[in-house]
Amino acid sequence: MRVGDRGAFECAEPGYWEWRQTMTDRDLKIEIYARGSAVCLKWDPRAIEAARIVADALEPRMAGLRVEHVGSTAVQDCDGKGVVDLAVFYPAGELAATRDLVDSLGFQRQQTPDPFPEERPMRVGALHHAGRVYQMHVHILSADADEAAELLAFRDRLRSDSALRKAYIARKREIIDAGVSDPLEYCYAKGGFIDDCLGRGEKKDEAPATEQRPATRPKTSESGRGTQTS
Repeated sequence: MRVGDRGAFECAEPGYWEWRQTMTDRDLKIEIYARGSAVCLKWDPRAIEAARIVADALEPRMAGLRVEHVGSTAVQDCDGKGVVDLAVFYPAGELAATRDLVDSLGFQRQQTPDPFPEERPMRVGALHHAGRVYQMHVHILSADADEAAELLAFRDRLRSDSALRKAYIARKREIIDAGVSDPLEYCYAKGGFIDDCLGRGEKKDEAPATEQRPATRPKTSESGRGTQTS
């Protein structure tokens, strides 16, 4: 279920919908992103609300634009880094306009040595909601890209399979317990789990998408490295 559908937000806290109806775009303030260490935090239902707030600000501004909440924060009871990942799927020919739209809300370009290319951009930012600050990754993708389908497929598998969800959390904790704290290394370390889930066993040497591209990564996301979850 997509992020813009109210049915996807059954976990929203009491009073959220009443508050949301009073909020306007002028109330939306995207703050500066803070890149933190890899952690595995208890799942927070308020992350779903944060995702919805940004989706509601984006979707009405472009015909055919679709926003999906992906990653662990989109899956009930899936512990993870707590970063809210959004996938913004743009219609044919609208990459530049979609980048500009996301930027206009206050999202920032990555300040890492090797960011995603502008033909497959990612923007970052933070949203203060319900007493805490949610770090956010906004992946801008063509609606028909293979990576778009993979992001949704992995999210939906985690939502529907509790055993898989528990195994994924266990793998995250195992990585962190081994002393991995860098977010990029963390994403690489759990990449094999995601590849197995998606039937991409032959690509286990490839990392899922993250806030930074490794220097050896091709300039497109067609290599199959595109699935990122927090």
